[in-house]
Amino acid sequence: MSLPSPRNALALAAVASVAALLGACRADRVATTGSLYPHDYRARHPIVLADGARSLDVFVTGTGHVDPRQAADIDAFILEFRRYGRGTLVLDIPRGVAPGMGAGVERTAAAIRRIGAEGGIPPGRIAVTSYAVANPGLAAPLRLSFQRMEAKVASQCGTWPQDLGVGDPAFSGRNESHWNLGCASQNNFAAQIADPVDLVRGRPEGRIDTIRRTGDITKMREGKDPSTQWRQDGKTSVKAAVGE
Repeated sequence: MSLPSPRNALALAAVASVAALLGACRADRVATTGSLYPHDYRARHPIVLADGARSLDVFVTGTGHVDPRQAADIDAFILEFRRYGRGTLVLDIPRGVAPGMGAGVERTAAAIRRIGAEGGIPPGRIAVTSYAVANPGLAAPLRLSFQRMEAKVASQCGTWPQDLGVGDPAFSGRNESHWNLGCASQNNFAAQIADPVDLVRGRPEGRIDTIRRTGDITKMREGKDPSTQWRQDGKTSVKAAVGE
């Protein structure tokens, strides 16, 4: 077997060096693993827009009138219905309550309808239904409900397809995050979103404060400082205190 000539050896070495340099310069190398789901928790547990139900239980007090706490809850619920609700506002009235509670239920239902009318809901958008009480000895509330679009997590939390211990050596060896990681955080984030449309697009720019802007421009033309002078205890301004 003949050995390669010095010229061929140098050519092979040059080709190998160029190939090594080209391989080192690649920045888009993809590392593949045996994972069966995305590594990013936002891709594993995406937040989606879906139809959901909102409900509010109004309990009957001793006199059958709505107390201030429940009246405030009903006002806030009606405001949410007017902003985001679909269809009608359903009022479920319990039937088969304990003796002596029927009159209180009717007075509470009348108070709810009155608060709804004062909140701008026409009678045609309130549907009154009833449900049977399973145990008359327990408190049976009147239930307000409506349909609206909500932000929810598409996947189901609490599932554990892998053994996080030593039972799955292949999964443990890949050093990957488990399926359920981030699911609770995504659910908490979705529950805090008031308007789910904010996840799809930004809000338009609001109106400018023309009075404030005109005043600032006037001060600048007069050579005055247009910034706000915040004061503490009516004596020393915060701006002066920070400057010190």
